[in-house]
Amino acid sequence: MTFPHLRRPRAPFAALLASLALGAPGTLPAQAAPRFAERLDRVIDRWVADERIVGVVALVHRAGRPVYRRAAGHADREAGRPATEDTIFHLASLSKLFTSATALALVDRGLLGLDDPVHRWLPYFTPRLPDGTQPTITVRQLMSHTSGLSYAFQEPPGSPYHRLAVTEGLAGGGKTLGQALRDLAAAPLVSAPGTQWRYSMSTDVLGAIIEKVTGLSLPQAVARHVSAPLGLADTGFGVVDRTRLAVPYRDGDPRAVRMRACGDTIPMGPGIQVSPQHLLDTRASPWGGAGMSGTARDFMRLLEALRTGGAPILSPRSMRHLSTHRIGHLRAWTEGEGWGFGLGAAVLLDPRAARTPQHAGTWQWGGVLGSHWFVDPQAELSVVVMTNTAVAGVIGEFPQAIRYAIYDGIASARP
Repeated sequence: MTFPHLRRPRAPFAALLASLALGAPGTLPAQAAPRFAERLDRVIDRWVADERIVGVVALVHRAGRPVYRRAAGHADREAGRPATEDTIFHLASLSKLFTSATALALVDRGLLGLDDPVHRWLPYFTPRLPDGTQPTITVRQLMSHTSGLSYAFQEPPGSPYHRLAVTEGLAGGGKTLGQALRDLAAAPLVSAPGTQWRYSMSTDVLGAIIEKVTGLSLPQAVARHVSAPLGLADTGFGVVDRTRLAVPYRDGDPRAVRMRACGDTIPMGPGIQVSPQHLLDTRASPWGGAGMSGTARDFMRLLEALRTGGAPILSPRSMRHLSTHRIGHLRAWTEGEGWGFGLGAAVLLDPRAARTPQHAGTWQWGGVLGSHWFVDPQAELSVVVMTNTAVAGVIGEFPQAIRYAIYDGIASARP
């Protein structure tokens, strides 16, 4: 997840964009691992030493094999507690992949339709356009972020989202999800459904629909349809073991700053409100767009299941919905030029326009609290990088340096 108002750094390996070709899929040549690891180590070492990233766990799989694994820095800098592969991170918007996969699992079972109107499941959720007309929003539009909804941090001060105090999943504030969605429904849509791509609270609405369809709480539904089949013991809503939880930090000058437990602000747009203490409250409503925590190891299991066709949680058809471009001429503007969107992830359409070494067809996303992931099907790559540092871990130079280290390492290993 990137944002256009944050300038992209220049690619340090620009010539690679025109010439990189990974060749036939397969395992890395024997000489690749040291080059591959050295490049990633240098990136991670530099950012951790400068304390712009406090703690990090990075995993890379290629063709189903782990080719890199690294934990560095601190889960809690002030306490001197190191980050380990067992460290649990707040997933923020990485939660969206779990919620989207759960919804598609229900579609596979015939319990939910992509073209179901939202009001079929949530009769109160009937937001209007500024002219007062009441359009129909579908499940498909929620999943593709073409619903006409938004996030408050993307809207200017004084907008209806701010006047109505629309609560977002990271902020807490004492409102239940139902109350927050009623506030959201009272705000005018920013566009007619299906006419514009806009990152939004759509996945939170989707989570509420999942609860109605299944008769379960969202944590129970995600566990039944995604986490349990994959054996993900450390990932869910709430935190399974607080002693392993990474403390969240935010960008500072010259080093990252520990977030205030009862409320802090990430400086994006008018500001993203975050309450780390709220994320620990087991009584709080589960937010499908931002409410989960987990380990990099668990997340890699999810990515590898999806990369290899979706089993045991999704059908191949649902996997195509999730991981291929589904919004026509629209583009996922948070990722910049060259990116489209499926029903759960951004999809790379034009690597040259995006200025990335990833192949067309790559799908990816990130979480504002500092983590990102991508899957490059052509290269058979799955990558998870979890940090506890917002926003350096997900936007800008660090994730870009990680990408180039991976692809440059692979390219240099060719015979």
